[in-house]
Amino acid sequence: MKYHTIHIDGFEAQLPILTLPNGVGIAFFNLHGDSELTERCAKSLAKKLSDCEVLITAESKGLQLTHCVARELGQRYYAVARKSKKLYMQDGIEIVIQSSITTGKEQKLYLSKHDADLLKGKKVGIVDDVVSTGASLQGLEELVKKAGGILHKKAFVLAEGEAADRDDVIFLDTIPLY
Repeated sequence: MKYHTIHIDGFEAQLPILTLPNGVGIAFFNLHGDSELTERCAKSLAKKLSDCEVLITAESKGLQLTHCVARELGQRYYAVARKSKKLYMQDGIEIVIQSSITTGKEQKLYLSKHDADLLKGKKVGIVDDVVSTGASLQGLEELVKKAGGILHKKAFVLAEGEAADRDDVIFLDTIPLY
């Protein structure tokens, strides 16, 4: 197997290069189960998000990252956009997003009323693991707007492919598409 190396503030990680069903190869970045990598990324991102009043992420790979960033910033709560509507979300909001590079199909994102209320009138920081096509990011931006939040910053561990050329996102390192 081939690997791509990333560098996060002096920490190095090897990402396996995997081929998606559409034939595109990606350097697969997975924070699940890697507490050291998650903590390092969170500390680095927290420094860049210190002026955000609340954070939002989408399940699932952004969850533990955002949890750690919120802890670093002393924020008790953060908003989580879910990919399926849960019982407690009946009075929340939802949006439709176009397919992302990893899902390949249209999805919905749901935000509970509690989480929507967290965002209202606040400077919001979007946090996630990787930005690539921007489809998931666009969905989170729409949720922030619909909830009445003020989109303040968009931060990712990695920018993939052409996303590395964007000037509206913060990221710690880049990965190519293969």
